[in-house]
Amino acid sequence: MPIKRPQPNRAKLDKVVADARRDKEDREKGYREQALKLYPWVCGRCAREFDLKNLHELTVHHRNHNHDDNPADGSNWELLCLYCHDDEHQRHMNAALYGKGAAEKPKETGSFKAFAGLGDLLKKE
Repeated sequence: MPIKRPQPNRAKLDKVVADARRDKEDREKGYREQALKLYPWVCGRCAREFDLKNLHELTVHHRNHNHDDNPADGSNWELLCLYCHDDEHQRHMNAALYGKGAAEKPKETGSFKAFAGLGDLLKKE
C-alpha cells in the first residue's frame, strides 16, 4: 500500500524561492556595483578590456568562494570575464573532487600589465 504524503503548499514554496532570488540579486547588485567602481574594467586573468557595451560579460569573483564575504575595500573580489570565471569555479570543483593539486593556479596568469609604466609617466610631470 503506498504511503500518502501531504501535498506541499505551492504558494508558500513559490514565495520562499522568489524571496531567495530577490535577496541574491540585491546582494549581487550591491557588491557588483562597488567592485565596478573600485577596479578597472579588465579581466584579472586574461586582461580582456570591457566597456559599457559588453560590461555584462564581466563578473565579480569571490576569491575565497564565499559570496557573503563582501568587505567594503573589495579585498575578496576580482573582476573576471565569464570564461575565466567559469574556469576558476571548475578548478575549485576539481580540487574538491580530486584533491588540492587540481586547483593550483598557473604560475603566469597573463603577461599584460595594465599599469606597468604608470609610475614613470607620473614622475615625469
